[in-house]
Amino acid sequence: MSTIPRRKFIQLSAASAVGCLALSGRDAHAADLPRLTEDDPMAQAMRYKNDASSVDAASRNSPVTDQNCANCALIQGADGDAWRPCLIFPGKVVAAAGWCSVWAPKA
Repeated sequence: MSTIPRRKFIQLSAASAVGCLALSGRDAHAADLPRLTEDDPMAQAMRYKNDASSVDAASRNSPVTDQNCANCALIQGADGDAWRPCLIFPGKVVAAAGWCSVWAPKA
């Protein structure tokens, strides 16, 4: 048997329901996410740079010079935004002008 009085249980349940409803209506936006830094361990593993022009084209898997996050198939968000979510770095945003070794051309 529970040691919580019924009145207290109902109050806690109501407060929990209100909290769940309030949080479920909140959308996550790129502005809410932290920016990926070059010293992040995952960024270092993927050779991420905030500025694609600083990456030597010869060191890329396919040395196309116009590779950047904005024209990668893995980037999400609105075209034109300077910082956008990426499927490779969940929970963070990357610079549209950036680059990493997982770059893939848009179809």
